[in-house]
Amino acid sequence: MKKTSVFQNSLIWFGAGVSIAEILTGTYFAPLGMAKGFAAILLGHLIGCTMMFFAGLIGGRTGLSAMETSKLSFGKKGSLWFAALNVLQLVGWTAIMIYDGALAANGIAGVGAWLWCLVIGALILVWILIGLTDLGRINQVVMVLLFVLTLVMCKVIFFGGNGIMTAQDDSLSFGAAVELAVAMPLSWLPLISDYTREAEKPFAATLASTVTYGVVSCWMYLIGMGAAIYTGQSDIAQILLQAGLGVVGLLIVVFSTVTTTFLDAWSAGISAESLSGKLSGKTVAIVTTLVGVAGAILFPMDDITDFLYFIGSVFAPMIAIQIADFFLLKRADSLGEAVDITNAVIWVIGFVLYRILMRIDIPVGNTLPDMVVTILICMIVRNVLKSKK
Repeated sequence: MKKTSVFQNSLIWFGAGVSIAEILTGTYFAPLGMAKGFAAILLGHLIGCTMMFFAGLIGGRTGLSAMETSKLSFGKKGSLWFAALNVLQLVGWTAIMIYDGALAANGIAGVGAWLWCLVIGALILVWILIGLTDLGRINQVVMVLLFVLTLVMCKVIFFGGNGIMTAQDDSLSFGAAVELAVAMPLSWLPLISDYTREAEKPFAATLASTVTYGVVSCWMYLIGMGAAIYTGQSDIAQILLQAGLGVVGLLIVVFSTVTTTFLDAWSAGISAESLSGKLSGKTVAIVTTLVGVAGAILFPMDDITDFLYFIGSVFAPMIAIQIADFFLLKRADSLGEAVDITNAVIWVIGFVLYRILMRIDIPVGNTLPDMVVTILICMIVRNVLKSKK
């Protein structure tokens, strides 16, 4: 298998970070003001990207895909539950990203959102057919283009001189804002190993991937927050139009959507392969894209809050158990089992705890406390079981 370089992995996650969904999420931080909002963005990404790093390092060191690594903790059959949920959430993300991208593109060039869904879907299919390791120079050109265009966007928002400042209010707590910042890197937890497993230098590639994604994602959140504060607009398409960035804005919208959504569709294929050896990853990725296009055309997807919390409640305790097993307990006993009942029960506790913590306003959000408690439970239970042998 052709291995990916540190630079290639960085490019992949640069593309993942440049996203309309992340810019839109950033607009929600406006009620906190720039200083407090930026602090919440940084803290949330520090938490989320740290967990993302450990998840990616497991795949990098074992050479296993994200869902294959779950077998180390949950058993050969137990891991299928997470693989199936991961495929479902990736199909959902594919549809959401296409929907958001098409809506924004149609706001700039109103030819019909459904048509933009088809255009974005077609470009994602091109990315899939080329393949991850062969994207090479195409990906580099697109990344340079996106980098320049986002710089232009920053100039328009922060140095446009329109003089609008929205007032701060109490509609968003600091803890809730931190959780919104954690949400995006958390959504990549069950995917990152799909890419770090093919890295020439696992540690360096994983570190470069998470740092690159973290910095770029913070940047996208900051653009969204700045847009809402300094222009009084939360509609990115309208901001770009008012700034006279019609074509430039359209390029940002379309290509940022393609480079991010490609990862979702590609990982859906990889996760499907862990469900059955008869499934072709590339074929499933193509089907995922087609289903995503259909979903984006047929269903409204404006509020994804519940979807984000669902992802957190499923995958935060899952990766917490994997981190405890791989790095702290250094065990992979579950590989010889169909289902690791102990870890399955701990995961259920972590899942329920996450849903309870959602109702409590904690300054650091609810993902970090949930993962810390889940790791502690895992450590205590394993040590107790070990002492009884």
